Amino acid sequence: MNSVHIGKLLPRYQRIARFCGTTMAKEQRQSDNKVYFHYNHTDPCKFARWTTRESFEFMHGRPWQEVADFYSNVVNGNLSLLQLFDEVQTHNNLDVAKLSEVCNRTDFEGTLKEDRSGRLERVTFKIVLSYHGCSFDGWQKQPGLNTVQGLVEQCLGRFVDERKAQLLKEKSKPLEGCAAVAGRTDKGVSALQQVCSFYTWRKDIRIQDIEDVINSTAPGKLRAVSISEVSRSFHPNFSAKWRRYLYIFPFNGGENREPSLRCGEEENILTENGHYGGQRDVSDELRWEGDDNNLIVRDDGELQGPKKSSTFTVCKVNRLLQQLEGKLLSYRIFARDTKASRSIGPPTECFMYHARAAEATIPQPHPGAGRTVMCIELVANRFLRRMVRVLVATSIREAAAGAEDDALLKLMDATCRRATAPPAPPEGLCMVNVGYAEFDPRNCIIP
Repeated sequence: MNSVHIGKLLPRYQRIARFCGTTMAKEQRQSDNKVYFHYNHTDPCKFARWTTRESFEFMHGRPWQEVADFYSNVVNGNLSLLQLFDEVQTHNNLDVAKLSEVCNRTDFEGTLKEDRSGRLERVTFKIVLSYHGCSFDGWQKQPGLNTVQGLVEQCLGRFVDERKAQLLKEKSKPLEGCAAVAGRTDKGVSALQQVCSFYTWRKDIRIQDIEDVINSTAPGKLRAVSISEVSRSFHPNFSAKWRRYLYIFPFNGGENREPSLRCGEEENILTENGHYGGQRDVSDELRWEGDDNNLIVRDDGELQGPKKSSTFTVCKVNRLLQQLEGKLLSYRIFARDTKASRSIGPPTECFMYHARAAEATIPQPHPGAGRTVMCIELVANRFLRRMVRVLVATSIREAAAGAEDDALLKLMDATCRRATAPPAPPEGLCMVNVGYAEFDPRNCIIP
């Protein structure tokens, strides 16, 4: 290109550059002036409740890497999940083997032994997987991402029948199997006994061969816990009776948090003279009249409310969650990536079998005090998208604000999802197991 053409095009490029610069500056000013609307709570502790940004910063400013490392050790078999609760386990005589057996006990074990033909020739395998969530981009297969489903289906491609292999070849698709799953997990969420299934018409497949292929795909990140042959009617999602999740919330070292108490103990407050007063009263937490140190003065000189507390008790969180047990409720306000109000599609009602919180300690491989954490166990017949993480973050927010014990139940009637807190970080969440028999409340991690 000669200098004449360059001279003609240069003013045009300059105008484009000026236009882009002006547009970017305008968008920046609009972003700086953006108004964020918050849900208008009407209860007495509305001024003590964190905003969305404050809740996000509180939840994310924590040593999540220690939690991720603990899950990695559990997936690899170096540690046990119940080592978090050594004292609770001893007190309640909880059997580790029995807890693991719950996931493997189904009414679909075994297959027809007589000669089969047609669709009855199909062999279905139940595969129990354990994987480290921080090493994958979630369960669901997506182009260009390292997902658990993608790796598992690549492994199962070696065991598809000839007819399906030929069909995939004609369509220029990779040789992969098809895995159905009990519940999809987000990026960063670990699983100890995730259940999926795979079927084929081949009869020469050994269970050990499937296990070896899966275990060699991503050592230390993905592991096949058990594989069994089940009946054709088994489906890991539709056949499941309940799912169990555990969330580990780590406390910062030296964090000024209130002392945690066991379930059923009276929650007392340490007074200034060193004596314990009576049982905690929510009204005391919200009383700021006459205490100038707890007041926030706005720009117009008027009083806005008390300083927001960043401390809470595990016992308070436990009482908030216990209100959900044994109830069939709509959790649409606690869900994300779904329509808040919908008349079509899957229902939003979930039955919560078990919801508890307790203090625990992450075991250390070397001698020394471990990280103090709060563990939340949730067991329900189903969970909506990001429902567990929103429940965890909201229960912590309500506990710090000194809300009433039925605060989570009252939020069910909210008309906007801004009433709940943003989802807690995924690194703390783990799918423990899936049950295909009726739920037994005696087989719980947190009593």
